[in-house]
Amino acid sequence: MPGGGRCPECGSAELVEDSHYSQSQLVCSDCGCVLTEGVLTTTFSDEGNLREVAYSRSTGENEQVSRSQQRGLRRVRDLCRVLHLPSTFEDTAVAYYQQAYQHPGIRAARLQKKEVLVGCCVLITCRQHNWPLTMGTICTLLYADLDVVSGTYMQIVKLLGLDVPSLCLADLVKSYCSSFRLFQASPALPAKYVEDREKVLSRTLQLVELADEAWLVTGRRPLPIVTAATFLAWQSLRPADRLSCSLTRFCKLANVDLPYPASSRLQELVAVLLRMAGQLAWLQVLKLDKRSVVKHIGDLLQHRRTLLRKAFGDEAPPGPGSKGAGSSASALPGERPAGPALLLPPCMLKPPKRICPVSPAPAVTGDENISDSEIEQYLRTPQEVRDFQRAQAAGQGPASAPNPP
Repeated sequence: MPGGGRCPECGSAELVEDSHYSQSQLVCSDCGCVLTEGVLTTTFSDEGNLREVAYSRSTGENEQVSRSQQRGLRRVRDLCRVLHLPSTFEDTAVAYYQQAYQHPGIRAARLQKKEVLVGCCVLITCRQHNWPLTMGTICTLLYADLDVVSGTYMQIVKLLGLDVPSLCLADLVKSYCSSFRLFQASPALPAKYVEDREKVLSRTLQLVELADEAWLVTGRRPLPIVTAATFLAWQSLRPADRLSCSLTRFCKLANVDLPYPASSRLQELVAVLLRMAGQLAWLQVLKLDKRSVVKHIGDLLQHRRTLLRKAFGDEAPPGPGSKGAGSSASALPGERPAGPALLLPPCMLKPPKRICPVSPAPAVTGDENISDSEIEQYLRTPQEVRDFQRAQAAGQGPASAPNPP
């Protein structure tokens, strides 16, 4: 055996050359392991180092695959490994990428869309296996625009005819909140801000369920509402020490990015809590505001279904997360301070304003033709009427003139 190598399987030095279909193979005589496949399918470095050669490297398989597709397949595998996904996820994502790449619209697309296609295939695979991965995470890893990712995602789902279930909010909360740097003491984190992980997760889940029943989640990105719910849950566990902490500072302490609409979701969620607090007699005398209501979140969540039904009316249609008639909620409180508010999504309570295009007014030059009837509308005095009659008689003969007032 040239080089005096050993078998990587059993460690034996008994390596022999065996001709198979006119190709010389290097085989271990003790265990039968094929170390190389001959000069037609291996390189000198592979034979010298006794490394196994993959089929895709040793044959002409890649001749039918373009460089762009090969690069995309490698990025799919790399992305799955960065996310620590199971090997079965990687195989499924690769298969989706290969299927999508066969469509002319994808194959002829620009490089940016092909890069986004990598993340969409991984995202679809995770959604089908109920793995808590968000579109925002994909955008962050690929440095891609959210609109481009969402558009490509919907296109691939339609092209391949896939059934993709919606994201489970409970799994997302557990996965997303676990990365917050608030559950263990560190020199950069004040002791009063450290909190127990399970307590925060439990209360955050309740607040997210409340938001779902109040129509604050439907049709919206999940991360902003989860971030707002986590912030309120964290504040409510020790309000005396944490009410002065803003949402922006909270995200910095937790070492997470602040999603853009999270501040709006926070205001909407606090508005729902204030409306619910107005149904408890012992809280009505306290005249709560958006800061002080945080102290009573535990009590409000304990009876949230009853309080929602009282705050927003008993005959309103149920929301998406309700489990009984009238138990959902939805309107942003404050819309109707007197009487129960409607249980409708915020997009229906505050619809976007539609601006109708206004045609430009024609330019007035002073040379426009004026009819007699239009002139008569501007005659106000008897003298004007007489002057008009004389002008008509001198011009085109007798004409009817308005009677003087």
